[in-house]
Amino acid sequence: MIHRIYEYLLMREINKPPREICFMLTVEDLRSAPHRISEVVAWADDVAGIEVLTFYIDSDESRCVAPYIDRLKEIGAIAHLHLHIGDEYQEFGSGMTVMVVAGKSGREEITESIRRIAAEGVDPCDVTEEMIESHLTFRSAPDLIIKTGGSHLTDFLIWQSVYSELFFLDVNWEFFRKTDFLRALRDFQSRARRFGA
Repeated sequence: MIHRIYEYLLMREINKPPREICFMLTVEDLRSAPHRISEVVAWADDVAGIEVLTFYIDSDESRCVAPYIDRLKEIGAIAHLHLHIGDEYQEFGSGMTVMVVAGKSGREEITESIRRIAAEGVDPCDVTEEMIESHLTFRSAPDLIIKTGGSHLTDFLIWQSVYSELFFLDVNWEFFRKTDFLRALRDFQSRARRFGA
């Protein structure tokens, strides 16, 4: 009962949530609580203003995520799901944008972007930040990155997340609750974002 009251009070405090949120997960996180992604999508859907959720599963091998693909596809029933597993891409559903990504590192993404620019025959002196950004696989820039289970990051979205706010939780993904999610949103809106200044 007290837990529900705390959730209610936290929800009342959220008035400027991040538009885009990224969660950094491991394969072990996915194994321990594969249902948690769907729950987080439902929680975010209750908060006006959140438009994009990205769940990055840190794995070099997409086969580690394969056993969970069908469960992930179920998210398409409540949101517009973009599923990027390795080099494969699928889309399902409609509603809030939800991206689930595995087997794609930020270094790899930037390298591919530069290769595409080079293949177009662009002179190196003419390459701009905007040009690199337009060739990236993922063009969204998260306002908030949430990492459960410690304070280490992966190299996913390294270009796009340069101005993102970071929120680290000691609690593991398996035990991540709605109150933890709402606390992250409350913390985000209390910060003075400087965007590199």
